[in-house]
Parts: sequence; C-alpha cells; structure tokens
Amino acid sequence: MTRKLLIFAYWLAAAGTFAAAAVRVFLWTPDEVTMGIIQKIFYFHLPVAINTFVACTVCFVGGIGYLVQRKTWWDDLASAAAKVAVVLCTGVLLTGMLWARGAWNVWWTWYSPRLTFSFMLWLLFIVYLIVRASVEGSQRRAVVGAVYGLIAYLDIPLVYLSARLLPDQFHPADITLAPSMKLTLAISFLPITLITMGLITLQYRLHRARRAASVDSVAMPAAGVQPTFIGGAL
Repeated sequence: MTRKLLIFAYWLAAAGTFAAAAVRVFLWTPDEVTMGIIQKIFYFHLPVAINTFVACTVCFVGGIGYLVQRKTWWDDLASAAAKVAVVLCTGVLLTGMLWARGAWNVWWTWYSPRLTFSFMLWLLFIVYLIVRASVEGSQRRAVVGAVYGLIAYLDIPLVYLSARLLPDQFHPADITLAPSMKLTLAISFLPITLITMGLITLQYRLHRARRAASVDSVAMPAAGVQPTFIGGAL
C-alpha cells in the first residue's frame, strides 16, 4: 500500500469509529438519571480532555528532547503538538459550556476550579504559539518555545487535581456509569485518540516540510541556483 493510501485508510478509520461512537452514544446508550440527555456530551468531553493532556505531554517531551539533544525534529514535534492541544482544549471548553448550560443552567462560572484551570491551560498554549511566532531565529525560537512549554505544562496537574482536591459547585469529580455507559465511553476514546495522533502527525510533517523548504531556499542561491517554488506543494 502506498503512503497516500495508508493515510486515507487511517482517516477513514477515524471517521468510521467516530460515526459508530456517535450512533452508540445517541441511540443505544441510556440517559443519565439526574442530567438526562445532556450528559451524553460527557462521552466526547472526557476523551477530548484526556487527549488534550496527551497533546500537551507530547509538547512537553518535545521541549525536553530539544533542550537535551538540540535536534530540530524535537522542536517540530513540540510545536505540532501545541497546535493540536489548542484545538482540543477549545473543544473541551465548548463541550463543557454546553454541558454546564444544560445540566446546571450556567454557561460559565469562575467558582469552578476545574473550569478556571482549563481556561488557563488554553491561554497558556495560545501564548506558546504567539511567543514562537514572535521570536526570530530558529534556534532561539526553539529554546524559548521549549522552556515556555515546560512551564505551561505545570498547569496540567492543576487541572487534574482541582476536581479532586478543591470544592467545586458545578463540575463533578466523578460520574457513576452503568456498564453499558462505561463501554460507550471506552469506544468514544478510540476515534478521538486516532484524530489526535493523526493531527499531531500531520502538523509534524508540515513543519518538517517547511523546514526543509527553508533550508533549500537558503542553500540554492548560495550555490548559484535560483529557487523555484511550486504553489500549493507544501
């Protein structure tokens, strides 16, 4: 199988498992007793939240890898994961707001430590991308991004522990699920994880391609060859 066919098969599997999970969530899984149908958002909210942590962790590992080895692919991995983390964290906040509105009749409250720390995580990684874009020089950009990424990652344990150690009027620490609900949740993790890994890989490959093009554009004029760019190639 060619690479393009493998990529197509991967995203087809991600789309198919997502559709299957959605059908199970809305057609076969019973409603939660106290919150009703709005609780079904939970089956997507939690997998997206966990995969946000995964993307942030990949960014964290990429930052450490670059500081230790100074290899550009670590920096490209960290940057790719940070972009995906912002997208996923946006999904966490939006699904959380919809869930809160339906279950507790509020869109947002700063009295929920889990919501506040999740919002901080979203802001921290948006700032990560802004800082990277504002720093000149690839090596300096990579070092600054790596150090900032390590600092931003410190919010992850705060998000996780806040629901368990701090009083929260709205966000539940745990939800009791029937066996069929637990199976639905497990199934929902598969497509969200596939999408997360696929997006990180896609962004990483784009970063590597841009870096290679940048090196070529510098090297070719130095060798007396005029660079040629094909629109849409990257």
